[in-house]
Amino acid sequence: MKKEDKTQKPPTTQRKNPIVLYVIIFIVGFLTGVAFTVYKSDPPASQTASSGGESDHNHPEDNETAKAILSLEAEVTKDPENHQAWTRLGHLYYDSQQPQKAIGAYTKSLELMPGDANVLTDPGVMYRRSNQPQKAIEAFDQAIASDSSHQPARFNKGIVLLFDLNQPDEALASWEEILVINPDATTADGSPLREFIEKVKADRNTQN
Repeated sequence: MKKEDKTQKPPTTQRKNPIVLYVIIFIVGFLTGVAFTVYKSDPPASQTASSGGESDHNHPEDNETAKAILSLEAEVTKDPENHQAWTRLGHLYYDSQQPQKAIGAYTKSLELMPGDANVLTDPGVMYRRSNQPQKAIEAFDQAIASDSSHQPARFNKGIVLLFDLNQPDEALASWEEILVINPDATTADGSPLREFIEKVKADRNTQN
């Protein structure tokens, strides 16, 4: 994921303990685009605030990001077949909280170079941020179909299934598939995924 949540859209519903633990993990992990590791194809981008709103002198990173976006927009206009430039542009839109533009850039990159599980996972995060959870699932499924061992896609799929689609059994199944691939998998904060799963199960038992 060279990717999370950069957080934006803390779209999770605030829940009482112990769900709060997962929400925290989700906000610092998934929302920054990070599940197990950064999954974008370029070096990890620094956290940036939204480019809208306040003045540039208060947010120099916004100004730098805006300049980088303009530069890449010019590059893809000049060379629209450059899939790497489209991917980098998607990452900048991702980091500056412009999900629809990010989806468009990633889509163009994938048209030129299909099958990259990392690039397929990123628009999944963006679909979730734009309140399109089913499309997010479709993107994660495409990433998994392209790379059956892709852990971030499976983790993020579980997050959407649990928090957006209220399908806890399917979410748990997605995470448990990760343990088959990597028994030592961890969440964004370094906690064992196995413990995360057990906490979700325990919470479900408490609620039932």
